[in-house]
Amino acid sequence: MALWRSGVNERAWRLCSLRTSPWARQFYDQKRTAGKSHNAALRALGNCWLEILWHCLQHGLLYDETTHAANRNRALEPLPKAA
Repeated sequence: MALWRSGVNERAWRLCSLRTSPWARQFYDQKRTAGKSHNAALRALGNCWLEILWHCLQHGLLYDETTHAANRNRALEPLPKAA
């Protein structure tokens, strides 16, 4: 029973992030556009959140949406071409 509750809470948490976090919505929409099912896109989003949580725990940081969005945008920028 605890496993079922855990799964329900985790799914609700991922769905909530779609409504409140612009980058999470963009990530989810990109996965759906790429042909992933709703559940597969939610699992991918959950994995992304786990990476963020792990990074915060490893470095003793609090999550900051603005910092994460800036880092994500910087990571997604194309690399400049070598001259």
